[in-house]
Amino acid sequence: MPYSLAIFDLDGTLADSFPWFLRTINDIADRFGFRRVADDEIEALRHASTREILSALEVPVWKLPMIARYARRLKAEHAATIPLFPGVEAMLRTLVDNGVQLALVTSDSEANAREKLGPAATLIAHFDCSASLFGKATKFRRVVRRAGAKPADVISIGDEVRDIEAARSAGIACGAVCWGYAAPAALRALAPDHMFERMDEIVAMLAPDFGAGVSNAEARPGRR
Repeated sequence: MPYSLAIFDLDGTLADSFPWFLRTINDIADRFGFRRVADDEIEALRHASTREILSALEVPVWKLPMIARYARRLKAEHAATIPLFPGVEAMLRTLVDNGVQLALVTSDSEANAREKLGPAATLIAHFDCSASLFGKATKFRRVVRRAGAKPADVISIGDEVRDIEAARSAGIACGAVCWGYAAPAALRALAPDHMFERMDEIVAMLAPDFGAGVSNAEARPGRR
């Protein structure tokens, strides 16, 4: 099904920020008094939902806004060093060239998002940033209205369980990428409308006439 608007997540979907997350999570845990993450726990947490992760790490829900603000400040210091996955700019440009409007909904700040996107930021028509942990559905609805799109013509593309849940709450299609924070099996268990194992599969789905726009060398982001 063709989509006129694609709403992308940033971290883990377009930007390869998981290594940065692993380097900083325990410093954040110490600062805000929740449980540190051991190396041997990481894979299990990738298979858990957001609420299960919060419970496992004993994160007080009332501290989430403070934790998010602090994480954004840390990211601002390192945004320029967090790379995009290979093929992201080519993929986004191909979609725009095929008439697909692009939007970005992220928990990060717009300033950080633009820094990480670099020149590719000019391809994004709508930014709605600083989403709360469970606040993406509201932002999805707002972006859909702003873009003048019908929900049936919109897809969100992210890398976490909460991205799928938010898309369904907003009444739009959901796509999940296999190279981000959540394990592919955890995403498949929720039966998203589309699963993307390669960057070029996004192009093939949303802009099939331009499938050659992303080279094979750029198509598969590195999986950690």
